[in-house]
Amino acid sequence: MKAVFGSVTKSHQLHVAGTPDMTCHTAHEKRSARAMQAMEVLPGFSGTAIHDHRKPYLQYDNCSHGCLCDAHHLRERKFIHERYEQDWAPRMSRLPVEIYHQVEQAGQQGQDHLDAAVLSAYQARYDTFITDGLEINPPTQRRPGQRGGWQTPAGNLLERLRIFKDRTPGFMYGFKVPSDNNQAERDVRMIKVRQKVSGGFRTFEGAEIFCAIRSYISTACKNGIGVIQAIQDAFQGKPYIPDCFSTAE
Repeated sequence: MKAVFGSVTKSHQLHVAGTPDMTCHTAHEKRSARAMQAMEVLPGFSGTAIHDHRKPYLQYDNCSHGCLCDAHHLRERKFIHERYEQDWAPRMSRLPVEIYHQVEQAGQQGQDHLDAAVLSAYQARYDTFITDGLEINPPTQRRPGQRGGWQTPAGNLLERLRIFKDRTPGFMYGFKVPSDNNQAERDVRMIKVRQKVSGGFRTFEGAEIFCAIRSYISTACKNGIGVIQAIQDAFQGKPYIPDCFSTAE
């Protein structure tokens, strides 16, 4: 997202937190923990958060980081296979797809978890793929003052997958946990369309107002309230507030 201040164009970040019932959009100049604090969602959230591997999310231990988005991993592994021709990547990508179908089938049969033997077998295969990948992607030698061991996309991804293997794919440990954060991707889609059609904002205040309006309209639509009705209610001093928000409070 971009906000235009006078004759100077300055980029800002669009942040979104979404559930099937509610949407919250905010604009902030940073992508860091400062933006998370300003948004005031994760600091008080006690449920299960689904997101990518960005470290600012992981600092919040008041909530459960139940699953790190596997759609991101699939795209990264596809890039590694196409760019570096490493065979472990597509073989590993087939594993979460298989697990997803297994979880879906088990859920249809009334189960709420996978058998311990099935979980153990999937974990063993996951570890094998990580080992195979690390054999051809050893840590590069660090330069003086440099932090971290890996510098290649493949090595960095493998290290993340190794460290967070209990959350990747996290949806096989809890059937209520989604396998990706596509809810947030869908919530942000209309704002991206607006940006492509109309460009940026003249002021940061304008961007903030737009985010607030879009959050309200998106939340109303998710709960079956028409856009015109929601706007009329707001102008009459009776804005729509979903029942789940009152329950959460």
